[in-house]
Amino acid sequence: MSGPALNAQEFSVGLTCNDIQTSIRFYTEGLGFEIVHKMENDGKIQFVAMRAGAGNIGLGQDDFAKGKNRSKGIGLRIWITTTQDITALAARATAAGLKLDDGPKPLPWGPMAFQLTDPDGFKLTVASPMAS
Repeated sequence: MSGPALNAQEFSVGLTCNDIQTSIRFYTEGLGFEIVHKMENDGKIQFVAMRAGAGNIGLGQDDFAKGKNRSKGIGLRIWITTTQDITALAARATAAGLKLDDGPKPLPWGPMAFQLTDPDGFKLTVASPMAS
């Protein structure tokens, strides 16, 4: 190996959505992400960039060129770490109509967490930091 190793200051993930409006509500109302940028075409949202703290998610409307029934989110889990109250965040999510897959509860190695799946099948875990 030569050269320095990557030291990321921020990390973003881009997700393709079947219905971008439904996904926007999931992330904004359910988890508290804020829209920081929007791209529209003919008055319809095609892409949004969202932020929650140092975390960034981009949502793009699927054009269905690869088919309407293609699976999304297989083999991917987005892990979000926060020092906020996990139980309160889970309560916000459920109050907004989101269904939790698990938790909030302590994970076997210690941190409190809850898990949920977005409208397109992308898995998320929201957890407190691991004890050092």
